[in-house]
Amino acid sequence: MGKVTGFMEFERVEEGYRPVGERLKHYKEFVVGLDDAQAKVQGARCMDCGTPFCNSGCPVNNIIPDFNDLVYRADWQDAFTVLDSTNNFPEFTGRICPAPCEAACVLNVNDDPVGIKSIEHAIIDRAWEHGWVAARPAKHKTGKKVAVVGSGPAGMAAAQQLARVGHDVTLFEKNDRIGGLLRYGIPDFKMEKVHIDRRVEQMKAEGVTFRTGVMVGKLPEGSKVTNWAKEVVSPAQLQKDFDAIVLTGGAEQSRDLPVPGRELDGIHFAMEFLPQQNKVNAGDKVKGQLTASGKHVIVIGGGDTGSDCVGTSNRHGAASVTQFELMPQPPEEENRPLTWPYWPYKLRTSSSHEEGCEREFAIATKEFIGEKGKLTGLKTVRVEWKDGKMAEVAGSEEVLKAELVLLAMGFVSPVATILEGFGVDLDARGNARATTEFTGGYATNVPKVFAAGDMRRGQSLVVWAIREGRQAARSVDEFLMGFSDLPR
Repeated sequence: MGKVTGFMEFERVEEGYRPVGERLKHYKEFVVGLDDAQAKVQGARCMDCGTPFCNSGCPVNNIIPDFNDLVYRADWQDAFTVLDSTNNFPEFTGRICPAPCEAACVLNVNDDPVGIKSIEHAIIDRAWEHGWVAARPAKHKTGKKVAVVGSGPAGMAAAQQLARVGHDVTLFEKNDRIGGLLRYGIPDFKMEKVHIDRRVEQMKAEGVTFRTGVMVGKLPEGSKVTNWAKEVVSPAQLQKDFDAIVLTGGAEQSRDLPVPGRELDGIHFAMEFLPQQNKVNAGDKVKGQLTASGKHVIVIGGGDTGSDCVGTSNRHGAASVTQFELMPQPPEEENRPLTWPYWPYKLRTSSSHEEGCEREFAIATKEFIGEKGKLTGLKTVRVEWKDGKMAEVAGSEEVLKAELVLLAMGFVSPVATILEGFGVDLDARGNARATTEFTGGYATNVPKVFAAGDMRRGQSLVVWAIREGRQAARSVDEFLMGFSDLPR
């Protein structure tokens, strides 16, 4: 622990933001991290709580009290060693993880939790600055070849772990750059892509081979190769060429809203809108880029993806931005005795909301309205929830102006074609069926084919993806070698 009485003496200090007027002019990160003194104070607030619920609240089981104490004592390099032992990519989680560890913090029972995420952010940024993050290539090669399909956080974590124990790992990605949704889903203002690029360089030095522009499996019906990738590789070819295959392709099937008028021009999935801006930020030219400039924008979906659409629309210069949420507005404060140490139900306001956004709760879209094939508005109705069922509020219908609607209602399943190509069994939600048992975990019904991340568990958090990638790597290593020294 840090200082014995620190949790009674010091208040939580939040990371800061650059002014709204400044940050809306660019797509760079704008979070102002903790300085050394602030990080020391946050580390001092960590309690001698006996059972550190933060450890189990964190999906990768970060050893949080230890690195908090080391930061308090200004031993930053050892703090990085502790953090690096459980998390392959703290610079990802330190920026975009919602921090379930803080919800589970014992101090959160009746006070503000320790700023664990901000400490993690400070540790890894210092580690990169001082050159402590180094490649760890295997001393001996096993001669085994592993294919990892999908280069999001689950695929990157699995590939890195497997390479470090000596397997020859090839990571396949259908897009032109590595990173999955980290690359083409998360806006640059939340996480700049240099963080992915330098991990790719580290992994190359550890022996990972990257193949971009490669679609594994059948193309979605009606698609052309040029729309997805430069080449297509069949599942049969991978099964022939590799000793094991790990499917980490994510849950990319967006939830649709099939109401009248859905065919109008001006209605798009969030994942049509967000990747285009990331490509432009990377220097690509996007023909016919979707833009919110000068438009009245309505974002349907109240989660993180919707928030990302809000922030991007504001940077485009939208005339107005409104975000819809079907559920009622949550309370501003959670019921801690009821929810602790689990993730609480409460109102969450993101930095994008603070930049300018109207938020509407308990509202549903009944119809999209347009003229000459183009969207001009939508018809809404207020809803209420009784006994777990939704009902429309009589007389509450209205028409709102909109030239751009972005559907950000989550993701229902992986794109099925890759799983069908391998013959992998699906669960009831359309995800790859694979258990997480300690022995033989993440194995599918198909010999030597494993599945992890959102492709297996469904839409989830970056930290869960890293956990599943690490655990799947251990299972693959055991499958290939009969034992594994990799942590689980």
